[in-house]
Amino acid sequence: MKTCCCCLACVQQAEVGLVETCGRYNRIISPGCHFINCLFGECISGIVTLRIQQLNITCETKTKDNVFVNIVVSVQYRALEDKAYDAFYRLSNPQQQIQSYVFDVVRASVPRLNIDSVFEQKDEIARSVKMELDKEEEEEKVKAEERRRKLKKEEERTAARLRVAATDKAEAEKIAQVKRAEAEAEAKYLSGLGIARQRQAIVDGLRESVLTFSSKVEGTTAKDVLDLVLVTQYFDTMKDIGSHSKNTTVFMPSNPSAVADIASQVRMGFLQGAKALESDAQPSTSMGPPALQLMYGGSTSLSQTTRSNR
Repeated sequence: MKTCCCCLACVQQAEVGLVETCGRYNRIISPGCHFINCLFGECISGIVTLRIQQLNITCETKTKDNVFVNIVVSVQYRALEDKAYDAFYRLSNPQQQIQSYVFDVVRASVPRLNIDSVFEQKDEIARSVKMELDKEEEEEKVKAEERRRKLKKEEERTAARLRVAATDKAEAEKIAQVKRAEAEAEAKYLSGLGIARQRQAIVDGLRESVLTFSSKVEGTTAKDVLDLVLVTQYFDTMKDIGSHSKNTTVFMPSNPSAVADIASQVRMGFLQGAKALESDAQPSTSMGPPALQLMYGGSTSLSQTTRSNR
């Protein structure tokens, strides 16, 4: 591998590079020039060659007729491109591992042969070595496949658990929303009952007030009594507004037509006040008892004057 600059790397032919990001495996790069993002912690952790390599192993052993011999075994091997991850990360020292397998096969095969048979059956010994290495490779493939299968099953179990958890969460949210809706409906129902009872109590109180006032003062009508109640409520409201020190704003009509309405109400108040004074001097029976005329006229005049001053 050749490095062109700090973020460019060239991988030679018949080699592959392994890229890590902050110490974790990221990808495999093929031969050629590649951009390595050093700012985000990418680096090339190693290079795996795809060429065929030869390992010469010298093994000392004893034949069946007690002759010590040195047998040289040449093993040719190479890493597969699709197995570059396993060749780099799973095998710490491939040469020593191959050497240990060769020693086991040679020391198990040669002691059963005479010195002459060793030269005659060298091909058999070579096949035994190859079979042992192929066996180990096959076992490693089976183990890798088993690991992948276990990982896939674990992912499927995780997905199933997540699916069940999502269903339970959605069901819980549904129940919570239904309960909130039921509680809100019940609250509105009870609030409606309270408002209905309040209005019923107001109507009953007004009816009793009208009946009591009509029975005590002769000649009054229900409209006169209701007008008197409305004026009384108006003054109670103004009293509540003025009695609280924190109240700094009083809402009054502000459109142009309301100005003329206020002026006419003030003028009507003065006229009714003057009429009430005349009724004290000359009793009249056109609008009922003098006491009601004075109370109604005076209240209206005071109401209009108060609203005008506000």
